[in-house]
Amino acid sequence: MIEQPFELSTSLERTIQKVVQDDNVDYIYMRFNQGEGLPEHYSNSNVYMTVVDGVLSIALDDQDYHDYPARTLLKIPYHIKMNVQNHHDELLVLIVVKAPAPKNYPRE
Repeated sequence: MIEQPFELSTSLERTIQKVVQDDNVDYIYMRFNQGEGLPEHYSNSNVYMTVVDGVLSIALDDQDYHDYPARTLLKIPYHIKMNVQNHHDELLVLIVVKAPAPKNYPRE
């Protein structure tokens, strides 16, 4: 078999599933209930964040929170302060792609 299949979690609980982490890319599947999210952090690569379901509430650098509905793709540059949250009732489902893989990102 040439392809390598991966199964995404079906849990209804908070989920951060690092599906693929290799020399090329990090591919992460996330699920957050209302009031859940990620700790504030800085992007460690170029981040491509797809809102699959729900509404993403995100504050970047010193901006206020912005809300993005399902079927939105955000492109976030390297070394940007991020605060990712679910401020809404419905389950938030995200797919996050980091490219290049953070372990290969050129450091200053």
